[in-house]
Amino acid sequence: MSDTRGYHHGDLRRALLSAAVQAIEESGPAALSLRDLARRAGVSHAAPAHHFGDRAGLFTAIAAQGFDTLAEALTDAGDEMLELGMAYVDFAVRHRAHFEVMFHPELYRADDAEVRAARERSGAVLRAGLAHPSTRTRPAADGRAGDDDLAEQQAEVLAAWSIVHGFATLWLAGALPAGLGDDPAVVARSVIRHLYT
Repeated sequence: MSDTRGYHHGDLRRALLSAAVQAIEESGPAALSLRDLARRAGVSHAAPAHHFGDRAGLFTAIAAQGFDTLAEALTDAGDEMLELGMAYVDFAVRHRAHFEVMFHPELYRADDAEVRAARERSGAVLRAGLAHPSTRTRPAADGRAGDDDLAEQQAEVLAAWSIVHGFATLWLAGALPAGLGDDPAVVARSVIRHLYT
């Protein structure tokens, strides 16, 4: 079996990533193998290894793609905390496969330069937006932020991220109480509103 099937080099890599994402959405990351990926994409068994090296390399590419997509979604949401939280939950629901890989660093090479850069981009947008005006660091007398102020700001950002990430994780796992409704945006909005009320 040929691994070209009319694909250009970049197109085949994208096709393999797309097939991998679909497989993860169907069966989770644990069930995905390079051999299964080749079968799904209709290419030779060597094609995924040529593009990603091994299974960890494939998951590394998925994680990098996920963090990049998350950064774009958060940037588009602006810097209002509620909308940022909503964008985060929406990303998790719409890009479940990426979300499942991104936050399981044992699956991929977390120290990969592309992953680190993409993760830092998404983290920077999230930190900037979740730093609510009432908790922004007040400058110290010399014009620099004090250590206590920075620690408090970091704690507030971590608390906000924990809530939106926890909600998204519970929603995807089907672990939230019954009767909340079937629209994650509606339920998430009511939860996120409680962050700074």
